This record gives sequence, C-alpha cells and structure tokens, in this order.
Amino acid sequence: MTATSEQHLIHVVDDDASLRRALAFLLESAGWHVAMHDSAEAFLAAWQTPAPPGCLILDIRMPLMSGLELQRLLKARNIHLPVIFLTGHGDVSMAVQAMKFGATDFIEKPFKDQVLLDAVAQAVRLDLASRDESQARQALATRLDKLSPRELDVAKLLAEGLPNKTIGFRLDISERTVQVHRLHLMEKLGIHSAAELARLMLLADDTH
Repeated sequence: MTATSEQHLIHVVDDDASLRRALAFLLESAGWHVAMHDSAEAFLAAWQTPAPPGCLILDIRMPLMSGLELQRLLKARNIHLPVIFLTGHGDVSMAVQAMKFGATDFIEKPFKDQVLLDAVAQAVRLDLASRDESQARQALATRLDKLSPRELDVAKLLAEGLPNKTIGFRLDISERTVQVHRLHLMEKLGIHSAAELARLMLLADDTH
C-alpha cells in the first residue's frame, strides 16, 4: 500500500486556527486527506468507527482537555491511532510522558515542513502494520476456535515436540486417541506437519 492514499485520513487537533489551516495546506499539498478539529472534544464528537488508516497530529497544550488527556482517553477507549504531538518550549517533560503513553513522535514548534511530513508517513505506516497484525490475530483466533478443547490441548503439546505416547500420558488418553485428535486438528487448521503446527501455536502465544 502506498504512503499516501485517499483511503488514509490525517486528523489535526489544535485550538490555533491559523496553525490548523497551515497544517491542512501542507498535508493536502503532500497528498494526504485531512480532518481538522479545534479541540479534543470536537475530535471525539467526530470520531467514527471503523476509521480509515491514518494518524493524529495533536497539540499538547489546549484548553479544557489537553492533548495528553485526549491521548490517555483514546488508550482507555481502545482507539489505536498513532499520535504525533506538537509541543512548544518548556514542554519536554510533557513530551516524555506522551512518549511513555505510546506517542509515535513529538515535534517542537516551529518545525520544518519535511520533519512533520516524514513523521506523518511513518505514523501511517505504523497504523497500517498494526491493522495487518490485528487482522492476522483475528484470522488465527478464528482458526483455533474450530478446535475442541481436547484438540487444543493436543495441539499445544504437539507444538512442544512431544510424541503421541507422551501426550496420551499427559492427558490420560490412549495413544490412538491422540492420533485421531491429531488428524482432526490438522485437518481443521489446514496444515500438514507438526512443524507448521508449532509455528502456528507460537504465533498464537505471541498474540496474547
């Protein structure tokens, strides 16, 4: 997927109208689609899911709800949108807090256009990668949901490299029953070897 696309949307949240207009002009000239919001509250009111890939350019200091407060609220609401903070002089400690809470970047005003454009491109790439990973997790969960509880038990032990006889002993079932479960679970998962199963179960562990 290309770095700039009509499928992507960059949200700008800043209470400075002139800066919002300047940012919109810069981003649109680079091919991005932009949504402007004059406050954190306005952004929240406009937010809809499912949302297109993109990122959030957020002023760290705003009246009523600050950029940091919005970032933490988004995290609490499980909204995973990469955040680029715009900061002024004296905001270094706040910027450090923002990074600890998962901000992808913070840029001090005044800034060079290319610095912001590079940060936006990187943030969108991170969002796309996060969405791909989420889809992979969902697809894996769907595949594993096909297994019965006993088949899942057998799958986990097979992935550890244990032989059928040992698995049968561990689960208090016959070796023949283990073989039957093994055939069924591999058929359900669409795999053909213990090595494939091991990779699948390792991926499942990594997603938890």
